[in-house]
Amino acid sequence: MQNSFFCKNPFINLYDRPSFNSKIGSQIIYGEKFKIIKKEKNFFKIRTKYDNYIGYIKPTKYLTNFAGTHKVSVLKSRIFKYPKNLKKYKSKNFLSFSSKIQILKKKNNFVMFDKNKWIFAKDIKLVHQKEKNIIKILKLFLNCKYKWGGKTYRGIDCSALIQIFYKFNDKFFPRDTVDQIKYKKGTIIKKFRLGDIIYWKGHVAICINSKELIHAYGPRKKVLIMPIKKTIRLIKDTANLEVKKIFSI
Repeated sequence: MQNSFFCKNPFINLYDRPSFNSKIGSQIIYGEKFKIIKKEKNFFKIRTKYDNYIGYIKPTKYLTNFAGTHKVSVLKSRIFKYPKNLKKYKSKNFLSFSSKIQILKKKNNFVMFDKNKWIFAKDIKLVHQKEKNIIKILKLFLNCKYKWGGKTYRGIDCSALIQIFYKFNDKFFPRDTVDQIKYKKGTIIKKFRLGDIIYWKGHVAICINSKELIHAYGPRKKVLIMPIKKTIRLIKDTANLEVKKIFSI
């Protein structure tokens, strides 16, 4: 069996165990590369290429011959069945931010990335183009629903919100907070600044300036901006968690 594939769906859930009743640990998005380790209980056990995340997915159609040329640079890009009469041909599906595509055809202001699947050309950038403004990326997800294991416009968790910046810029960063917190040495903080990443046990947020942070916050069920010091006190009071580590992006 060929064991290298690319995701052909807008996204696919990665379950912790080979069961739909299992917890969703993460997701893979369109164009993301993975390897099939084995088949188990009508599921595929896979390992993602980008962050070596292991999980179980339901068998579905996958891309095999794929060379990503561009990536989605907006929160979500609507998929159209044909680049004409947009109201008639628009679908209910979207590609999420950082999805990789291969341009097969161009027409008007659209590009085709799969058979009868088109998106706006303005929604993509070259696959190796960087975006060093982390705030620009993270603010795309403002008010998106908090979803454990999520990494798309339909729902995202706190660690994925940080990882998505690195992934878009072709840099490795671990998926889960338990691994992220070990990845860099901490810094001595006299005052907070843009790009400081704050870790608690099981949670992470990033400073957008000296007074505010952005995070996917479970208790508020969405991605939002909050005052840094107030958030630290709130998490201490409600979850009895102290800040464990701070380092700069």
